Amino acid sequence: MARFLKHLFLLSFGGISYLIIELLFRGYSHISMFFLGGLCFLIVGFLNEKNTLEIPFIGQMLLGAVIITALEFVFGCILNLWLHMHVWDYYGMPFNILGQVCLPFMFLWFLLSGVCIVTDDYLRYLFFGEEKPHYYLFKSRS
Repeated sequence: MARFLKHLFLLSFGGISYLIIELLFRGYSHISMFFLGGLCFLIVGFLNEKNTLEIPFIGQMLLGAVIITALEFVFGCILNLWLHMHVWDYYGMPFNILGQVCLPFMFLWFLLSGVCIVTDDYLRYLFFGEEKPHYYLFKSRS
């Protein structure tokens, strides 16, 4: 139960944080972004936890950008293309796929992944007594 509550806390933190980011930069958001942002935060934060891939920080950021872009594509196809909710539209952006994801935002997700990884690690350290974070930019921990 404690593990479930920890993951619920992290998902909620990520979801609320993403809603705030959207409100600050776009002026509006949608409740679905709470779930997408929370899920992205939880998964990207898990990239450097024990018993997961031993990859350098920059690699985690790259993998995080791919994960976020993939989740954004799935959510976009469901919300925007299937349910016609018009939550976002990247048709005007260069290198977009069905207007749901685009290359410029993938670069943004790369940077945001680094913030997510560090924030997740410090939340786990401060609130859940997990290991103090250590980072290796271009090499693995081993």
